[in-house]
Amino acid sequence: MTRLTLLLILLLLLPAADLLAQTDNPAIGQLRQRRAGLQQRITQSEALLKTTTDDARSQLDALAALNSQVEERKRYIQALGRELDTLDNELRRLEQRIGRLKNELKQKQERYAASVRYLQQHRPSIQEKLLFIFSADGPGQMYRRLRYVREYADYQRRQGEDIARQRKQIDQRHAQMLKLRGTKGALLKDREQEMRTLQAKEQEKTELVGKLQRKQRELQRELARQRREAQQLNERIDRLIAEEIEKARQRALAEEKKRKAEAERRRKQQADKPGTPAQKPEKQYVTDRSDQRLTGSFASNRGRLPVPISGPYVLTGHYGRYSVMRNVVLDNKGIDLQGQPGAQARAVFDGRVAAVFQLNGLTNVLVRHGEYISVYCNLAQAVVKAGDEVKARQPLGDVFSDGANGGRTVLHFQLRREKQKLNPEQWLAL
Repeated sequence: MTRLTLLLILLLLLPAADLLAQTDNPAIGQLRQRRAGLQQRITQSEALLKTTTDDARSQLDALAALNSQVEERKRYIQALGRELDTLDNELRRLEQRIGRLKNELKQKQERYAASVRYLQQHRPSIQEKLLFIFSADGPGQMYRRLRYVREYADYQRRQGEDIARQRKQIDQRHAQMLKLRGTKGALLKDREQEMRTLQAKEQEKTELVGKLQRKQRELQRELARQRREAQQLNERIDRLIAEEIEKARQRALAEEKKRKAEAERRRKQQADKPGTPAQKPEKQYVTDRSDQRLTGSFASNRGRLPVPISGPYVLTGHYGRYSVMRNVVLDNKGIDLQGQPGAQARAVFDGRVAAVFQLNGLTNVLVRHGEYISVYCNLAQAVVKAGDEVKARQPLGDVFSDGANGGRTVLHFQLRREKQKLNPEQWLAL
């Protein structure tokens, strides 16, 4: 085998530069941010879940708050599990990548050693190199031979640099893998601690349920009082919404009447012109145009509407019928959000204040968003009035803080599409 032939073979075997993919998995960062958000929610809610009194009303509220915190901690543990699964997948990927890099490095080292051995055995002198170049048949061949000699020298240099670079990459991957393993160990400890905390909360919940069960008469009186107040509130809301629907219908009829009159005027003008074909009647509308625009825009934001209370909050009352303890079933037409004293109710979307009314000493606000209506209850006072235009996140009033119940501050929120009751948990970015 001639030197030129061996040189060509070595050049063809020259590997492409190794392009390493980023090892920082973006999914890990996203999960870490989500977990940090849940941890912050739990930390903030701790101060909201304390009760200082021993009556059935306070303990029932405390049970709702405990249920909420148990759910929060379960979500946090699930987030830890997802992050651990992602870390395991990343560690497996890194181990596979390191294995491939080591195999590639071994092959490069073998090729490099072979080329070094060959050079040691057949190291050409300067005279031989010059003879090889100048014995060419013509300028073109001479140039190619000169280029081969230079490329071979460059190949030897690149081989050494490539091996050094790949060793460095392997060391970096090892360091990243060790870091991920340390993160995984910390997460496992965190999950174990959270499991112990969750068990403590479950035990606290069991003890509280036992206390409430020993106060059946007082508990039933409190539940009956809450049902009466809820029924009064819902009847008032239903009546106001029915009135608002009728107002919207009248607005739509007036707009339709005006539209038809304008269409008739245009038809007569066209009929007076000879040879003009009659136009088809326009599309009929059941709501006015402003309501249609708001309805479509509101519906497109399902699941992304802002939370209707400012500051830290805890979801203490879910939508619909659910059991909080044996023989105690609640039927909630909306959701309950417990915040800190001083929290404000805020609009979830652009709209117009349809009504502001008082009931049992508290203020309630209805905001219309086209066919949708949001309802904000248990306000100490409102800072808006009927007819006001409001923007998303605009304050509507201060949520009432109950001084007789440890300053408990709860916003009751409902969402309707005309008379249809909707689950706010499916619409809000909770």
